[in-house]
Amino acid sequence: MTTSNPEAPLEAPQAQGIMARDPTLNRTQGAYEALRADLLSCRILPGSRLKIQELCGRLAVSLGAIREALSRLTSEGLVVAEPQRGFRAAPISAADLQDLTNARIELETLCLRRAIRLGDVHWESKLVAATHRLSRTPERDPGDPERINDDWAEAHAAFHRALVEGCDSAWLMRLRGQLYDQSERYRRISVPLTRSTRNIEQEHQQIVTATLDRDAEAAASLLAAHLQATATILLSAAASDEMRMVEEVEG
Repeated sequence: MTTSNPEAPLEAPQAQGIMARDPTLNRTQGAYEALRADLLSCRILPGSRLKIQELCGRLAVSLGAIREALSRLTSEGLVVAEPQRGFRAAPISAADLQDLTNARIELETLCLRRAIRLGDVHWESKLVAATHRLSRTPERDPGDPERINDDWAEAHAAFHRALVEGCDSAWLMRLRGQLYDQSERYRRISVPLTRSTRNIEQEHQQIVTATLDRDAEAAASLLAAHLQATATILLSAAASDEMRMVEEVEG
């Protein structure tokens, strides 16, 4: 029996066919995907005001398409709706970052322990392939070393998903995906703030080695330290006021 991707949006089976026949749905979905990508990559800074007319012009879609996209993004926690003031990219804060990191550590280590206990050789093979892909993809954007390479971001997301996919729980994977998306904004912001040399590839490889050795305690400990490291970089920056510009954007 086949199963659907637990992190994929829940859609009716005919949804893709309907979209192919209805240009309006295609434009709405396109607006949603474009805005979501801009929010996750921080091309739209946290806290920025989202001006609907400007978005309509930039994305060449209708007012209704933008409102529908913003409504979906609000339900995902990436956009905040303010009465009488419109929409704003969800803000960031040191308190939210630490709370989010704690939640990720609790959930992801739970998923990892289950994957180590339940995962089969197919899961192991997918993890090895995802690790190889990530190791061969440059982390920084060749045109702008202060930004993350979008291909690396995609490979990084696939790696972390593959790491825990063997947990055999659609709900855990769905919740994990939501927390990962929220943390992506913080991780993107952390890149230009990194002052010390951090060997992320080595961190990943150590986690994978412990995972494939079925050493749940070591793997969970390494994963927790890996997730906390990004939060520590940003919290240190916040303490020295380097995050002020993204925390206080008024749009």
